Amino acid sequence: MTIDDWKSQIKRGTLEFGILLMISKEACYGYEIISKLEQWPILAVKENTIYPLLRRLLKEEYLSSYWQESSEGVPPRKYYALTEKGQQYLAQMKHEWNNLLAAMSDLEGEQNGETDQRISDEN
Repeated sequence: MTIDDWKSQIKRGTLEFGILLMISKEACYGYEIISKLEQWPILAVKENTIYPLLRRLLKEEYLSSYWQESSEGVPPRKYYALTEKGQQYLAQMKHEWNNLLAAMSDLEGEQNGETDQRISDEN
């Protein structure tokens, strides 16, 4: 496995969480989500990734959608908002995410502790 393969796996596992976090702050339309995710290269995606994911989240009732008129000459946009069920799902995801971060931090601390011990043993 290459680092690019590993990054791809991380992206697949966290993209849904990131999108729900974004939509929890304010309703967004698809292209807006794509544009915001481009701020973080590891989360950047194309339309063929976002729209199927949004459709699945709608089907699972984590999101609702509505059409909103835009400025003249621009077609209406489909906005996505978090449902109550989506808020509960996001809360569960946050809990699990924090558990994962704590575990990884502990593992990293153990590794650093071993490194620090080896350095002091060599001196």
